Amino acid sequence: MIEKVKRILGLGSPKTGNKLIVSVEKLERRVALLENGRLEEYNVERNSTRNIVGSVYKGKVKNIEMGLKAMFVDIGFEKNAFLHFWDAIPAALDSGIEEIDRPKDRRPKKRITAKDIPSIYPIGSDVIVQVTKGPIGTKGPRVTTNLSFAGRYLVFMPYSDRSGISRKIEDPKERERLRKILRGLEIPEGIGVIIRTVGEGQRARYFVRDLSFLIEQWAKVEQAIQTEPAPCRVFEEPDLVDRTVRDFLTDEIDEVICDDQVAIDRMNEMVGQISRRARSRIKLYDSAAPIFENFGVQKQIDDAFHRQVWLKCGGYIVIDETEALVAIDVNTGRNKGGRDVEKTILQTNLEAADEIARQLRLRNVGGLIIGDFIDMKNRKDQQAVYTLMKERLRRDKAKTHVLPLSALGLMEMTRQRAQESLSDSIYENCPYCQGRGVVKTSMTTSVELHRTLNTVMRKYQESVHDFRVILNPDVLKRLKEEDEEFLVELERRYAGRLMFRGDPAYHHEKFTITDANNGAELKP
Repeated sequence: MIEKVKRILGLGSPKTGNKLIVSVEKLERRVALLENGRLEEYNVERNSTRNIVGSVYKGKVKNIEMGLKAMFVDIGFEKNAFLHFWDAIPAALDSGIEEIDRPKDRRPKKRITAKDIPSIYPIGSDVIVQVTKGPIGTKGPRVTTNLSFAGRYLVFMPYSDRSGISRKIEDPKERERLRKILRGLEIPEGIGVIIRTVGEGQRARYFVRDLSFLIEQWAKVEQAIQTEPAPCRVFEEPDLVDRTVRDFLTDEIDEVICDDQVAIDRMNEMVGQISRRARSRIKLYDSAAPIFENFGVQKQIDDAFHRQVWLKCGGYIVIDETEALVAIDVNTGRNKGGRDVEKTILQTNLEAADEIARQLRLRNVGGLIIGDFIDMKNRKDQQAVYTLMKERLRRDKAKTHVLPLSALGLMEMTRQRAQESLSDSIYENCPYCQGRGVVKTSMTTSVELHRTLNTVMRKYQESVHDFRVILNPDVLKRLKEEDEEFLVELERRYAGRLMFRGDPAYHHEKFTITDANNGAELKP
């Protein structure tokens, strides 16, 4: 079915070159992944908002909340980190991993439950934790005691004695080959490793080299844990450029183009430890035009981050981020199609599913996501949209879970939220509308002003005869052109005189009423 869907969407077209575009500036670093010229991944990291997910800290337990089954750990931030009891228990392997038993005797361990955690980590004790979710809004970071360090082809787990292979590697022959490699690795006792998806097809020596690097890295972390006082950071997750080389520079990438020589030197050093041939793919961009402009990345970013995103077929999706969830609405737009309405709806929904999966990655939104697709009567069409969505979400590095279309045409899904969405890190609420996106109309403000004047003039009619009103010029224009007779009526009723002054600095919804003689503000 998925092949048929790809043909409908025109996917799987001839490869024209996949590129990683890296822009390094003084205040921020940006990385864009172009697949056949289309923006598929986009990451931004700024000096002031460095990503801490993956970093390891030596912290102190500050408080234990039995009701929440959690403790709060001081790791050196303004807000204490949140450590749930279940994140403090040595974890079983992730459900996305197939465990491989190594030919070593595994000693039976005492089973630890949530009840044991307060005695293992009493208040004031040191605890080694890794950040799994950065601070979002008013919440502090979330942490775990189950440490893991990502290498190029392996994930190194120092507090686990289980090893496995990513379930995303599906070929049975390849899995068997990787099992043999895994069993042949000299993994220290009490340590676990996972073969990452990018390890598919790689030679044994690459895993040996990667494991050696990770063991050296863990030795340095252990030394810091033993010598540094809490709270302190004992391991810092690599910055965006280094993570890009580690996670994205695969055989499918034809070129890495960067506009900074220092960053290129760092990338060459990292790549040289794993694959010297890959160095030839890293190139310096030295043109006068900005690198993102030259490769058409900036325009794609601008188009992708609008509230309304157009599809190739003429339909569009509307994306709204709220406190509770992300709501995505699918519309046919200009795609009216021909006589076959069902085919038109299916095409729009398929393109929308493809674009939604892409937008979730680009915007880095997480939590509960609801997609409101156009109603489809045919069950096969509904299944096709669901199948494509699952297929497109497979490439997402964040954990996702998606449910089939409901009877109401809604598709529910969740996406792991490890840090703030891109829009939250780039934008802030408008100081004018306070994030509402709307302001009161001039007529509404005029009505409220009329109501307030009626109260104030009645209250002060014995002592004040001249009233000055300061307000936004747009509202003043409305008063002069359409509401003047109501103001004249107020003057007659309370034997007072109204004077108005427009101030461009005034908010559209704000006005002030003062005594024209002494400037004292008059409250209703």
